[in-house]
This record gives sequence, structure tokens and C-alpha cells, in this order.
Amino acid sequence: MQISFQNVQKRFGELHVINDFSHDIGHGELVALVGPSGCGKSTLLHMAAGLEQPSSGRLLVDGQPVRGPNPERTLMFQEGALYPWLTLAQNVALALEFQNVPRSEALTEACAWLAKVNLKSFENYYPHQVSGGMRQRAALARAFISQPKALLLDEPFGALDALTRMTLQDALLQLIREAGPTVLLVTHDVDEAIFLADRILVFSPRPAVVLQSFDLARHEKTHDLSDFVDLRREILQLLGIDAEQNSSTLSKELI
Repeated sequence: MQISFQNVQKRFGELHVINDFSHDIGHGELVALVGPSGCGKSTLLHMAAGLEQPSSGRLLVDGQPVRGPNPERTLMFQEGALYPWLTLAQNVALALEFQNVPRSEALTEACAWLAKVNLKSFENYYPHQVSGGMRQRAALARAFISQPKALLLDEPFGALDALTRMTLQDALLQLIREAGPTVLLVTHDVDEAIFLADRILVFSPRPAVVLQSFDLARHEKTHDLSDFVDLRREILQLLGIDAEQNSSTLSKELI
């Protein structure tokens, strides 16, 4: 699936959020959106999901205007948004039930996807009975179970500790390699963007414009980012952050 933003602007009343955004997200490409809080990154995701419409310009998916939500474009939030009264399997199955798949069939498929994200034997646990990382694994399974053509990720690992976040980044990459969706990722974590993305778009403060685009399509996906020190420094400088600060502080500074 190709997502094409053409001279997109977005206003909420007097608030000008996005200014003349024109970029194509290619089929199977993973593009990370990085920028200050409130600059319009999540608004772009919501437009791609069909939850918001551009104030001007056009947003096309495979050449057709986006008129509203569609199960081919799945949006995943930071908190996972699992229903507390449903088990993990029931939460994951819900994505198929919304598409009129029979419940028994949906639950069988949900258990298979939970196994893919290392949650086998936790199918009948409720969200409050498992860790935050496990809840996000279940949310990943729910995002992928309907086999969307586009995956729209709004800081999906932002609330997790560093080790859990890296583990889930690996799980996400594996699922993407298997399913091949087009991915738009909003993140405040520069290291996460470098590790996951084929391309990074760095945004200015509101109203958002793209300051620079970085192509990473050919780099090996490894958590050892020692070869990307200069790139990391350049991105942080674009964001107005002192690259010499402690790395654990750098991500927090963007939030």
C-alpha cells in the first residue's frame, strides 16, 4: 500500500498544526516521524487512518482519496487500548469479529497470533494480570491479525522500559518482515527511529514542516548504533537538543 500526502495542511480552528506536507510512503516502507511534542505527527497518523481529514491538500491511499477508517489501515496507540474485561485472546480476536469472522474462528486465530508474539499460555489472562510489555505484545498481535496493508504506530513502546522496548522492537520487525505492511511510526526516541526505519522525517515545531529526510533503507537492523553516532547527533541538533547529554535523557527531552 502506498500512502501519498499532497500539499496537506491541517488546522483546528485557529491552531495551524501541519503546513504543506507532501511525501509518499512507499509500499512496504517503514517511515518514522520524529519531532517536538505537539507538532502534528499524530495528526498525520490520524489522517492516514481516516479519523481526520486534511484542511486542504489531498491524502491518497493507492491512488484513492481517504474517506474514513478502513481495516486495511490499522492504528496502534501507546497504551495498547486493550479492553480490561476481555482476556488477551478475546481482545485480539475482536479485530476479526469486527469483520464478521465467527467468534470461534477468530479466537483460534487470535491464539495463533499470541503464540507468534511469545504469549502462548497467556491467552486466558486479563490485561491487568500481565506486564505492560505483555499487553503491548497482545496489542501487536491484534494489530497484525487482520493482516492490514498499512500499520500506523503512535509511540507504541513509549511507556515501556528500555529492555522491554528493544525486545518489542525486535518482535515488531519480525512481524513486519513476515507480513510486509507499509508502516508509519511516530516516536520520540531517536534511537528507535534509527533502528526501525527505512526513512526518518524530522519535523519542526508547529506548524510542522519537514526539516530533513534521512534514508536508512540499506542499513542492517541492529541495536548497536555505534555506526550512526553522527546521524544521531545531526537529528538531535535539528531538534534543538544537546547531543552530548546522557542518552537516557535525550529521548525524554523530546517528550
